Amino acid sequence: MCRKNSINNLVADVRKIIEIGRGQAYAAASHAAITTYWSVGRRIVEEEQGGQARADYGKGIIKNLAEALVPVYGNSYSKRNLDYYKKFYLLFPDIQIVNTRVHNLEWSHVRRILSVTNPNARLWYLENASNCMWSVRELDRNISTQYFERRLAAQLPANVNDLPTDKDKDPLEYIKNPVVAEFMGFRRDTSYSETELEQALIDNLERFILELGRGFAFVERQQHIVTDTADFFIDLVFYNFKMKRFVIFELKTHRLSHQDIGQLDMYVRMYDDLVKGDDDQPTVGVLLCTDTDSTIARYSVLHDSDQLFAAKYMTYMPTEEELRREIEQQKQFFLENHKDKEEKE
Repeated sequence: MCRKNSINNLVADVRKIIEIGRGQAYAAASHAAITTYWSVGRRIVEEEQGGQARADYGKGIIKNLAEALVPVYGNSYSKRNLDYYKKFYLLFPDIQIVNTRVHNLEWSHVRRILSVTNPNARLWYLENASNCMWSVRELDRNISTQYFERRLAAQLPANVNDLPTDKDKDPLEYIKNPVVAEFMGFRRDTSYSETELEQALIDNLERFILELGRGFAFVERQQHIVTDTADFFIDLVFYNFKMKRFVIFELKTHRLSHQDIGQLDMYVRMYDDLVKGDDDQPTVGVLLCTDTDSTIARYSVLHDSDQLFAAKYMTYMPTEEELRREIEQQKQFFLENHKDKEEKE
């Protein structure tokens, strides 16, 4: 018994040491990434300002830069992100302010703060997010509820000690946020943890849809669709005999974006044009995300109104609550299983 307790204590101590080391490495990499993005933004601004007499050249700087960087360094340097880095520098031109206020922060924190229009509020959120170690969700909640403005109106002191906190950090936060891995040179397709999570969720989703007993038949997984311009792979495809239509599912391991919704609509149109038979009803698309604190499902019904589709067919489709429950359960199962594997190794 004493030997077993000793081993348990050793394992607990070593795990604590490892977690502390990982946390320090993660914080250092996050800080380096943020200051790197600031420096990239400064260089872009310098180039644009130096080329004021060449308007056409100035307009294409970020686009051309992105085309050169993305193949080498990944999507962290896409045109959209380069625009953010430029904005970051313009809103926080003092590197000392950046260096002293981004400890404990990730780039996602900074990007959220860039949307704040009040310069005093931007500095306040940056400093307090760092000092209080807010998660990105906490920061988003505080900005969305105008916490700075409410404190100012109530004439409360600048320090923060009464905010709700996320005491239980999301254990999948690193899996869902690959920015540090990509910054260090690991591309998204080598992030095995995120890939494993996505595959586990798709596995479970396939089983769950078939077990609903609402007329679904499995068609194909990662179905390859070829067009004149590109190749596409749809996560899951079913045919529902009661609705007499194909239903395609796309899974995203991040919060839903307008780009994701546009992609799903495109898939639905392609499926109608290339696969759907004359006797089939128009295809339905379902976009899912693993961020269960936000909208988890978005339907694409291009040929029907949302109200008409809901009235006729939602009895056959899984509800958002059903999908939320299944995704949450599978996430927890994946986490526990992954932890067990690590401990055995």
